[in-house]
Amino acid sequence: MLKKINVKQVRLGMHIHELCGPWMNHPFWRTKFILTDPADLRRLQESGITELWIDSVKGLDVEAGESREKVERAVEQVLVTASVREEVPKQVSFSDEVKQAAKTCAKATKAVKSMFEEIRMGNAVNSESANELVEEISSSVVRNPGALISLARLKTVDDYTYMHSVAVCALMVALARQLGVSESETREAGMAGLLHDLGKALMPMAVLNKPGKLTDEEFAIIKTHPVEGHRLLVEGNTTRAIPLDVCLHHHEKVDGSGYPHRLKDAEITLFAKMGAVCDVYDAITSNRPYKQGWDPAESIKKMTEWSNGHFEQKVFQAFVKCIGIYPTGALVRLSSGRLGVVLDQSAKSLLTPQVKVFFSTKSQSYIQPEVVDLSRPNCPEKIVGREDAAKWGIKNLHEMWAETA
Repeated sequence: MLKKINVKQVRLGMHIHELCGPWMNHPFWRTKFILTDPADLRRLQESGITELWIDSVKGLDVEAGESREKVERAVEQVLVTASVREEVPKQVSFSDEVKQAAKTCAKATKAVKSMFEEIRMGNAVNSESANELVEEISSSVVRNPGALISLARLKTVDDYTYMHSVAVCALMVALARQLGVSESETREAGMAGLLHDLGKALMPMAVLNKPGKLTDEEFAIIKTHPVEGHRLLVEGNTTRAIPLDVCLHHHEKVDGSGYPHRLKDAEITLFAKMGAVCDVYDAITSNRPYKQGWDPAESIKKMTEWSNGHFEQKVFQAFVKCIGIYPTGALVRLSSGRLGVVLDQSAKSLLTPQVKVFFSTKSQSYIQPEVVDLSRPNCPEKIVGREDAAKWGIKNLHEMWAETA
């Protein structure tokens, strides 16, 4: 029997049927499941969701005659016990993490480049050697996801392919954590992101780095990289299912128009769907040999427009939740008319990040930089829209948020 209850009455063993409220507040990818993990119970209590539906036939019910106060005390005890048992990673601010993230990004990029060079010389892939690298990237993402992910967007033409692999690794870890998959699967997702474009090591450099639109023949060559990458992993004795799958299928689309196998919706695994979202986001936000990268917020808007045919909706929605509607590095206009660059996300809302303001649209001039936390109680400012840096003659926008690195 379906029953609508207050979130404070939820306890382990209940079958969650539906969470009430906008999807951006939902802490889980799934909407129908039995609540068994104390960490999930804590996430639900802290999510901002106030009510939900349970199915008392498939799970526990609110006990008859049980007062709300008694339930709340029991739930609180579960959360306290869980917090003692579970080691919660220490999260830090963007400014605290960015220097370490820069070192990790540089180290990872160098390692990926070395891996590609080994392949070009005909040597076998040893994916196990990347385990420590994935752990470092994952640790940075846990401390602050925006730092390494944003820094990895700052690519040059020469290192695009290598830094793209690092960025997709970090994005996959962040998305896996948002979706609530297991820690072991999160690490595998990170490894998949790092190895997903391995086949590009076998693509002709003239095609890979062409500073213009590819011909049909050149695009046909590039489209072989998922199959080539998968072959390299198999020949290197990689047996890990998730990296193999993501490498082969990260260009599949839910409407069946992708490649190499034109898979549709349910035929594509969760992790390949995750790979598709992460791959596209980093690609369109990065400077390429043939075009300038889009602003992060503009990229999210564009991906939303494409999402019905290209991406799995729930995966894409989870991605937006972990990256933000206004990701780090996005240029936004505040209600005061000032422009600022997003520095960090807020745990309270996707609409209230931390912003570094530095330009006045009224005087059309630079002003003394100031960090504004839009999630602060009674903050008089709010974001009224995205802005194009070129429109205001703003150059080197990344220096406004990455200068400490």
